[in-house]
Amino acid sequence: MGEISSIPADTSAWFWRGVRDGAPFTLVIAPFALLFGVVATEAGLPLLETMVMTVLVIAGASQFTAVTLMLDNAPLFIVILTALAVNLRMALYSASLSTHLNSLPLWKKAFVAYFLVDQAYAASVAQYETEPNAPVRSKFAYFMGVVTPIAPLWYGCTWIGAVAGSAIPQEYALDFAVPITFIALIAPMLRTIPHVMTAIVSIVAALALVWVPYSLGLIIAAALAMAAGAATEIALERRGGDS
Repeated sequence: MGEISSIPADTSAWFWRGVRDGAPFTLVIAPFALLFGVVATEAGLPLLETMVMTVLVIAGASQFTAVTLMLDNAPLFIVILTALAVNLRMALYSASLSTHLNSLPLWKKAFVAYFLVDQAYAASVAQYETEPNAPVRSKFAYFMGVVTPIAPLWYGCTWIGAVAGSAIPQEYALDFAVPITFIALIAPMLRTIPHVMTAIVSIVAALALVWVPYSLGLIIAAALAMAAGAATEIALERRGGDS
């Protein structure tokens, strides 16, 4: 506690605010991580490889994509390409957060880069937009506060799922956690017409392309959705300029 008391009160308050805002995500992180541990072992990954993957990658969607493709005996390059494509959103997250955290020292940027998960981004960017002029040290403290309850739970529940997954009764299916997690993250962020158009196109295209092998339909759907969102934004800007 002595170390925390030496931190400026403002920074400490931001950290604990982040912990508070990150805590509700644990309700879906726990079953999400348990499910990944089960799926990874079903894909043939031993416990060590499962834990190395979850610690190094720390990105649930791409991890699920990779092990699902492994279960389908997809070629290795398809597994890697698809996992990278799923994680391309992290580049957009980074660009968004850079306007707030760009002045951080390199070692702190490394922490942000490693712990940049969907939940940390969603909570942090919402807070930063509310208080854009807050000191960068406070913004960093908030980000680390959000991931404090999330990251250890992700590691721990992945381990539990990998070790005891086969003992989880079938009626306690955990796969509900995946869609609930992303619905909870995305729905509040659909604030503009381009956002809504992107979401609609991605849903329709993903369903229409479900037949494409190795889940490549998701990559195509993502590209179509981004194009639709960009085109909608350009059209609205032109319309506003003409008026």
